[in-house]
Amino acid sequence: MAGGFGSTGDVSGERRLTTREAADRLGVKPETIYAYVSRGQLTSRRAPGGRGSTFDAGEVDALARRGARREPSTGSGDLALRTGITLIDADRCYFRGVDTTELADHYGYEEVAEWLWTGVLRPGVRFTAPEEALAAARRAVDALPAHSGPMDRLRVAVVAAASADPLRFDLSEAAVLGTARSLIPVLVDALPRLESGTDRAAFPIARRLWSRLTEQRPDEASLRVLAAALVLLIDHDLAASTLAARVAASARAHPYTVVSAGFGALDGPLHGAASSLTHRMLQEVLERGSAAAVVADHLRAGRRVPGLGHRLYRGEDPRARTLFRLLEDVPQAAPALRAAREVAATTARHTALHPNVDLALGVLTVTASMTPEAGETVFAVARTAGWIAHALEEYEERPMRLRPNGHYTGPTPPQPLP
Repeated sequence: MAGGFGSTGDVSGERRLTTREAADRLGVKPETIYAYVSRGQLTSRRAPGGRGSTFDAGEVDALARRGARREPSTGSGDLALRTGITLIDADRCYFRGVDTTELADHYGYEEVAEWLWTGVLRPGVRFTAPEEALAAARRAVDALPAHSGPMDRLRVAVVAAASADPLRFDLSEAAVLGTARSLIPVLVDALPRLESGTDRAAFPIARRLWSRLTEQRPDEASLRVLAAALVLLIDHDLAASTLAARVAASARAHPYTVVSAGFGALDGPLHGAASSLTHRMLQEVLERGSAAAVVADHLRAGRRVPGLGHRLYRGEDPRARTLFRLLEDVPQAAPALRAAREVAATTARHTALHPNVDLALGVLTVTASMTPEAGETVFAVARTAGWIAHALEEYEERPMRLRPNGHYTGPTPPQPLP
């Protein structure tokens, strides 16, 4: 999805620059270009069916003359990759230059995923699972032990779906997009259905996923929260799971394996599974009637309070802020919302940590009587679209470029044979 290396133009003769060219001319990172777009300092354009945004050369030059300066090193890590997907800047999150909060307020998960992959908005688009792939995934999921968790089921579902697709090694853009549109509904529809009633393929992903997370029938406001969560969690720059997915794509792994790599990195208490910790904490607050006592127990045991703080945001996670606003419209969410705010207020007496998206997911899952692992399931399904977007981007890069050299610290050779 990244722009090409050469300059472009349109029929009017106006000279256009790719994202990379505009960034080089301004002396900034490519992702920073979208911050200029969001602030109204640059205007982006995408040709119908085109890959990547383009920018007017004169507009970029004018911005450079006004004093756009080269960015200093952030010091946040040794590895930096060019990506035109997500920008996190000044406590805001943008997908291709558009505020994620606005996207979540106006569009559904499938619509945003499709737009993120192709640059084309298709209102009302629905993803449908192919019968053969879904049947294979369901057989694999049904064969698991009863105690298996949702991530166990998702992992085997993606492998089963891959085995049912003999063309999975085709890495052309059209083939990868076809895989993405079918794999996501397979993952959702292969999960055991908990809610009674009719499940229709024409339902949006958010509605079908709800029936796999709880026995409760959703009201419109609750379903709106889940739909927004799916959009907000599609991507978040180079998180651990996304980096793993890009490494797999760099080795030209097919999309199913890219998603499997993402699942592997996601399955940990510091990443996708973090929301289960907030779920259990909020349940305990509601049972004990005291956030202070629960927070004190965490601090006494030397544990961090879950659901608070994020290394990429100085203030409140904008994704959490959006979900909390939507949860206000869910009357039954009031107790869990109050518990979450008490946790944040109590912890703030000792350290300045703000709520993150895991705390908001915990409020949703507790309110809807979901299992503690439900938030991780939402995270995994949502992020699948982001991993595909990054795979499409990585497939355009030089193969095997994500192969760092190790810094050897072992014994100096040659050593005697043991």
